[in-house]
Amino acid sequence: MQMESASPKDSSSASSPFSSPSVAALLKIKIISWSQETGLPVSVRVRVAERTFHLHRNPLFSRSGYFKRRLIETTQLELPQTFPGGPETFEMIALFMYGSSTLIDPFNVAALRCAAEFLEMTEEFCSGNLCERFDLYLNQVVLQNWDDTLIVLQRCQALIPWSEELLIVSRCIESLAFMACMEILDPERRRDKPVITLEALAGQAWSCEAVKEILSQELWIKDLIALPFGFFKRIIGSLRRQGMKEKYVSPIIVFYANKWVLSKKTIQYWESSGERAGDATANDKVSTILQGVIDLLPMRERASRVVPVGFYFALLSRSVGIGLRNDSRVKLQDQIASLLHFAHVEDLLIPSSGVNSDSSSMELATMESIFSTNVSLKMDTNNTPSAGNSIVAELWDTFLSHIASDPKIRPKRFMELIETVPISCRQSHDQLYRAMNTFLQAHPDISQEEKGAVCKYLNCQKLSQWACIDAVQNEMMPLRLIVQALFVQQLNTHQAFKECSDSFQVCAKWRVFWESLKHKMREHQNPISSRQPVHGWSRARRSNIEFPATKRHCCTKM
Repeated sequence: MQMESASPKDSSSASSPFSSPSVAALLKIKIISWSQETGLPVSVRVRVAERTFHLHRNPLFSRSGYFKRRLIETTQLELPQTFPGGPETFEMIALFMYGSSTLIDPFNVAALRCAAEFLEMTEEFCSGNLCERFDLYLNQVVLQNWDDTLIVLQRCQALIPWSEELLIVSRCIESLAFMACMEILDPERRRDKPVITLEALAGQAWSCEAVKEILSQELWIKDLIALPFGFFKRIIGSLRRQGMKEKYVSPIIVFYANKWVLSKKTIQYWESSGERAGDATANDKVSTILQGVIDLLPMRERASRVVPVGFYFALLSRSVGIGLRNDSRVKLQDQIASLLHFAHVEDLLIPSSGVNSDSSSMELATMESIFSTNVSLKMDTNNTPSAGNSIVAELWDTFLSHIASDPKIRPKRFMELIETVPISCRQSHDQLYRAMNTFLQAHPDISQEEKGAVCKYLNCQKLSQWACIDAVQNEMMPLRLIVQALFVQQLNTHQAFKECSDSFQVCAKWRVFWESLKHKMREHQNPISSRQPVHGWSRARRSNIEFPATKRHCCTKM
């Protein structure tokens, strides 16, 4: 064989750490042997990418329908640039055409199968041809093993559309989903180590690091979230079709988003791949994954027990800077609004300090929209707020206390923000008082009339003891509110004294009762014990001694 080669490319998708480094040498020996045995010189030149192979016509005709058609009138043929696997894969197939065994492993089987399909190496031309051999290897070896299936699926990405048309991708996805379901259903495995869910994160603020720590316990989930999103999305669909419970499916989606959308290492990943995080291309990729994740996640009440609301807030915060589609952002905001009573203060989108005013920030507009939607959802047919809205109201007032320090927020705008959640929803006004106090401190120049308008929502009867005392001593508050707080404080003090007095009276009555009871017992027991120190009580019973009515009553009480 004579072989012309230009500068070799990097290893293609067909390369394998287990393949023989001497495929080219073996092929050269086979071609020389064929020439010596048949006495025929090489007569065909096949070019694949930058490499040219000089081969015999008969081995190609006997195995490949493609070559049998194309080499009838020519001896030179150039395969298209889209030939699966490139020259490395063709070299291995040419070796097989000359009768040598071909080393197959998970790293090259997908490329070899696609190339064999391209060259039409089917049973029609030769019994035991490559197409059938590779299918048997895929079905009986690769798809029975988790690691091998993952390797083949990853290699398929560079072989599309051939790997899709041959259903290699679909078979790998279904196999991985099936093995994942078996992993969860395995009774011995579940007894030794419970399957991961997100219940541990439901009662705390969202933390990427906490999620990473949980994920470190499950290697099979780490394998899935390393896949390209197109494959990952199809695996999630297959998991649900095969019956995996949502409390096990949703964490996998959350882990994927945490890795590729929320984690700070995402920026490092894009940089290492030759793109900057600020480039439009990188943002487009993150945006595409984020939109796909939103479509995969369960929505409304289905998500309340399997996905922490803090995770949705984290996605929303990430969407602000990457240009997420408006319909996806609205969908995400509606989902948060339906689960807002599970949120923590740390989850909320707090405007970052800077030159821009909080009043015009996107974070404030987004939070205002979410809380307004929540109020609308929680109102019943009688147009009265539900009991759960008190939690949302306190959360909103806490948010207001964070943004009230912005001097550019005018009193009218601040009043509009207070009214976002109806005053009737607030069982306690402590957080509302904090927000108002922060606002007045940041706006010392507003008029008394404006102060009164802002503070008109505050009900001192719904303030705690410490808040009411603070309001009485707060010179920033309008006089009317200070008087109201003072009056409420006096009522609270009077009530406290009354309760204390009632407590003393009850204690005094009990003290008198017990002293009287002990005195009567001494009067009753001393005469008997002096005469009969040991058996006096039993003799008194045998003698049917009648005690006075008061003494019998005291004994009964004892």
